[in-house]
Amino acid sequence: MSVTLHTSLGELKIELFCEAVPKACENFLALAASGSYDNCLFHRNIKGFMVQTGDPTGTGKGGQSIWGRPFEDEVRSTLKFNARGIVAMANNGPDSNKSQFFIAYSKQAHLDGKYSIFGRVIDGADSTLDAIERTPVNEKNKPLKEIRLERVQIHANPIADATLR
Repeated sequence: MSVTLHTSLGELKIELFCEAVPKACENFLALAASGSYDNCLFHRNIKGFMVQTGDPTGTGKGGQSIWGRPFEDEVRSTLKFNARGIVAMANNGPDSNKSQFFIAYSKQAHLDGKYSIFGRVIDGADSTLDAIERTPVNEKNKPLKEIRLERVQIHANPIADATLR
């Protein structure tokens, strides 16, 4: 399963790890399908570390899961921050996942075991992600020029769910 993030600086195609982390993917896909991520700001951008979005208020303090409350972490030993483009739920402590997520700009081993990784960038890392990372920020790591997640396109594969007869 994959999605494309259409941003104001280009597209990022992301492979989702639905089998490994079903709850995080269900939450992300349902929020995407409902338009909750449409026009969200990338409100936090730290060069060499990560960029964060998914807060409809644009403040970095908002957002909610599809269940109306934070949901538990889905940490998997097989999923690590071992490359550029790893996508994970943002949180403010254990079991506090809502709608915000981030994309790592590089390996971040110190984050392993603390965040629910639910995908990875498979296209756009050398163009769009680079452009986002290069965007100047203020002292609070907020981009000086707005970068928006305009919409999320979900790529369905009906054959993947079909039963062969």
